[in-house]
Formats: sequence, C-alpha cells, structure tokens
Amino acid sequence: MNAPLADTLEKWKPVSDATNAKRLREGHAETKTIPTETTPLVKKPRPRASARLPTSEFDGHQPRRGLKLSGLAILGLLSLLVIGDQIRIRRPEFKYRLQVEIETPDGVKSSANVYSVTPNRSYGGSNTGESAGPKTKGDALFVDLGGGRNVVALLMVGATPTDLDATNYIAMRSFTAAGRKVQFRDMKKTTAMTPVAVPAGNAPVLVSFKDVSDPKSARRLTADNAQELLGSGYKLRGVAVSTTANGFWPADFGGALGAPVSRGIEDKLPWLKGEAAPVNAAAAAALDAAGVKGIAAGDAKLAFER
Repeated sequence: MNAPLADTLEKWKPVSDATNAKRLREGHAETKTIPTETTPLVKKPRPRASARLPTSEFDGHQPRRGLKLSGLAILGLLSLLVIGDQIRIRRPEFKYRLQVEIETPDGVKSSANVYSVTPNRSYGGSNTGESAGPKTKGDALFVDLGGGRNVVALLMVGATPTDLDATNYIAMRSFTAAGRKVQFRDMKKTTAMTPVAVPAGNAPVLVSFKDVSDPKSARRLTADNAQELLGSGYKLRGVAVSTTANGFWPADFGGALGAPVSRGIEDKLPWLKGEAAPVNAAAAAALDAAGVKGIAAGDAKLAFER
C-alpha cells in the first residue's frame, strides 16, 4: 500500500472513545455534526362547525333551555285548568228576562232586566259554601213612567215575610204555573219558549218612590193601590218572564255574545252607592217605609242589587 493511501485510511479509521477523550483533553478531539432534516409545515384545514344538535347536556345548553320551556308549559297548563274550573263553577245555569208593564194615560210603558241563576257547584256539595242553594245576580228592575213616577221590582218575592231566595225560582215556578213543568236543571233548554205570566204569588215585590233620592219615600205597589200611588189612569198590567241564552259567558257583553246581567240601579237610586253599612241602612229604611218585613238589616241591599 502506498504511503498516501495508508495515510488516508488511517485518517478515516474509527477512533475509540478513549482515544477521542484523550484528544479532547489535548485539544484535538473530533466533533460530529448531525445534520437535521427540516420538514415543511403542512397547513391543516380548520374544522367546520357541525350542524348536528347537542346530544347531551355536556355538549351544550339546549337540554337546560328545553327543561325551562317545559316548566313554563306546565305552569300555563295548570293556569288554564284553574281558569277553566272557575268558569265551570261560576257559569250560570240559565238566565231569565223579567218584564214589568204599566198602563199609563199615555199608553203602556215597560222595562225588562236580565238575571242569571247559578247553582252551588261547591266541591263539598250543594249544602256547603257561601250559599246552600242557587244564587241570582242582577239589579232591581226600574220602570221610569215619567213625571217623577216610577215602579221598582225588587229582588224578593212574597207578602210578609218576604223571601230573598225565591228570586232564584221565579222563572221555573212561572213556567210550571203555565203548564210547562220544567226541572231546574232543564231551564236552560227553554230559551225558545214564549214568555209566560208571573202569577201573583210568585211575583217580585213592587215599590214606588215619591222621591228617588229619599229611601224613606218608598211605598209598596200592588194591583189594588196603583192608582192611589201613581195617579189616575195608572194600572199594573202584568209581569212576564222568559229564559234567555247564557251566551259566551263570561264574555257576554251583548249582541251575538249574549245578553249580560242588567245593572244600573245605583244610577236610579243614588243612595245605593257607598260603603256597605250606610247602603244597608238606607235600603233597610226603604223596605221599612214600604212595609216590607222579614229582611235582616245586613241583607237589605240584596233586595236591590246582587
């Protein structure tokens, strides 16, 4: 082997670690450079949002929002049930129309009111709650005859003592007296029937006020004393009753919705306005002046409005 080749091979001969360490101490150690490969960065596509709905409460808030809506739906349903039950309890069983006719020197004058009758639908039975029987709603019927003359049909029936509760049965008993025997629960089916006369024993108490602003000016009116109280040519012609449809109660505001219960007696008899105690005192004074007995002072207002 020639000298240059031997020198070259000697130069590239692997060096042991010990020899290299010695050379390192002497400043002649070999250094090895390890080349590094560079890999170009690859831009990954950004993940697109999925259109799928969350599958659990851990994926989003939709389940919690759904629970909230369900709670509101349940609350709304309970509210509807309560409202519906109150409508069922308070809905009238039937309505009746009472009309009073008076003959005057100028011809027949009349006026009519609509009343509702609601049975006791208490959960405890018909003998529980505020009233053991039906309840009538409406105002006393005021017939304006002109010239300060008037006739008022009170919410009571009978001579002495009078009966506040008998007002509930004016229509049914009048139908029976006319040969149309109808049970209370079937009164709502009689709306197509023609009016019938109210017999004297079932008619409301009639009074007349000399001065509508003075309750003590009330006098009881009968067929026998009509001319004495009202003047010559005045006569009680009669009282008639018929049933009318309930309509879309409680939205019975008139017209196609149904005739509402009649109000307005306070505008005719101003002393009926105010607190309960003074009103009852004035109403009791009117009944006493008219000779109407058997009504407790605390119930006197019920003869005029309910």
